[in-house]
Amino acid sequence: MSERAAPPGRLTLVHDLVNTVDLATGADALDTPEGRAPFGIAEDTVDDARELRESLRATLLAHAGHPAHRPVVPLGELLARAPLVVTVDPADGSAALAPVDEGPLLSRVAAAVAEAVTAGTWQRLKACESPACHWAYYDRSPAGRGRWCSMQVCGARAKMRRYRAKQG
Repeated sequence: MSERAAPPGRLTLVHDLVNTVDLATGADALDTPEGRAPFGIAEDTVDDARELRESLRATLLAHAGHPAHRPVVPLGELLARAPLVVTVDPADGSAALAPVDEGPLLSRVAAAVAEAVTAGTWQRLKACESPACHWAYYDRSPAGRGRWCSMQVCGARAKMRRYRAKQG
């Protein structure tokens, strides 16, 4: 739904995973092999991927100052299960957290979150405040107070509802 630019670094993985379901229509990309392929999700791990996706969505809603959309396993509990390792670049000595194995989605998401926390970008990944949307977006606004995935769609609808409520 969003016309916004992709988030920096590995946050794209989190952004894209959260946006695999259209809440308005119920269409879920994880229902198809083609939709799972970009994330390396096997059919027998779809339920785990959905649990992770919804925990991420709840966290992104919190980043935007909103309550969770439904009860979920706290993201910290899920990420605590992710096997990560500290890697050190021999060329410059820089260190980073990386998945022990590039396969598990949970480990790749945990590494992406760790990278974003270190870079100071994690709090800028948010979920649209519109209950019919909750699409993930990266807030590039100067003050970091963006509220909608798209000002032209969700923002315009919210403003119109507010206007109509004042009129009636």
